[in-house]
Amino acid sequence: MLRPDGPRRVPAFLPPAALYDRIYGAWLGRAAGCLLGRPVEKWPKKRIEETLRYCNAWPLDDYFPPVPPNDRGLGYWQGNLSCLRGNITQMVRDDDMDYPILGLHLLEENGPKFISADVAGQWLSHLPFHMVYTAERVAYRNLVNGIPAPLSGRHHNPYREWIGAQIRADMWGWVNPGEPERAAAMAYRDAEVSHVKNGTYGEMFFAALLAAAFVVDDIEELIVVGLSEIPEECRLAEAVRDTLSWSKESEDWEETFRRIEGKYGHYHGTHTINNAALVLMGLLHGKKDLGRTIGIAVMGGWDTDCNGATAGSVVGTLLGAEALPEAWVKPLNDRIASAVVGFGDMRISELAERTCRQVERI
Repeated sequence: MLRPDGPRRVPAFLPPAALYDRIYGAWLGRAAGCLLGRPVEKWPKKRIEETLRYCNAWPLDDYFPPVPPNDRGLGYWQGNLSCLRGNITQMVRDDDMDYPILGLHLLEENGPKFISADVAGQWLSHLPFHMVYTAERVAYRNLVNGIPAPLSGRHHNPYREWIGAQIRADMWGWVNPGEPERAAAMAYRDAEVSHVKNGTYGEMFFAALLAAAFVVDDIEELIVVGLSEIPEECRLAEAVRDTLSWSKESEDWEETFRRIEGKYGHYHGTHTINNAALVLMGLLHGKKDLGRTIGIAVMGGWDTDCNGATAGSVVGTLLGAEALPEAWVKPLNDRIASAVVGFGDMRISELAERTCRQVERI
């Protein structure tokens, strides 16, 4: 399958201070969106809406609220008290944040010409086995059993088109401002360790979109750039085009959701295709407002922390840290916890600084 015509490069000229602001904004936006979605990960929209209406918090305009501890009538979120409004002190550990951190470390150790074997080596040395899931866990097991990358992603891996590669896209976009083709190429080398086909295309699509977001500020144009780096006839591209079309036909995000659910709701709640559509739903209806964008992406359900994170990353890249609403970023206190060895407790701003150094290196 062939990719459509596209810009391949969109030259970016960002002074160091502006570049740092955009990359720091990307890290913060990703963290805020991930944290927002974490309490309801894997929930369907119906259950999220029911619970939020019970709490008088629908539609979302802030982090999820706590409820009285003796109230269990709705099967309310458990084990995520540190992610709820009023309790947040940092970005808690989440695999959606582990992977950009690991991507940064990969670039620092192996450089921009890394190959899939380098990615596999970083997993084995820096990620605990029980902190990776679905496709990544199968690939990890394959690697330990002597099946090398990229065969590790294909061997007995029923999750090979799920969302795990898509959540690894960000770093490749962030370090390639204005270089969507190069970002997608890095994403491919990373994704093939654990995924194939649409699982791989999800990472390539969002890496290219994020790379272009340093230059292009129109969401629809960004989506077209992302589409230009994946096969034109793949199922993901069809879902992207559908979501773009449906969002134009109605300003109501819930109508767009109904159409996404109607055509793509048969996929598992952790699949790439349906969740990518929800991210785009958030971006298209959120209109570059961070809270509205991540709120819509999360209210749609399915893999909520992944979707909030990716949507937040795009808006953060577009706006920069200085323009992000304090209500979403101040509770993070510039801190992030991680399962990546050597990165257990970090300043988000330091991660942004180190990411900028990789841009200069590339």
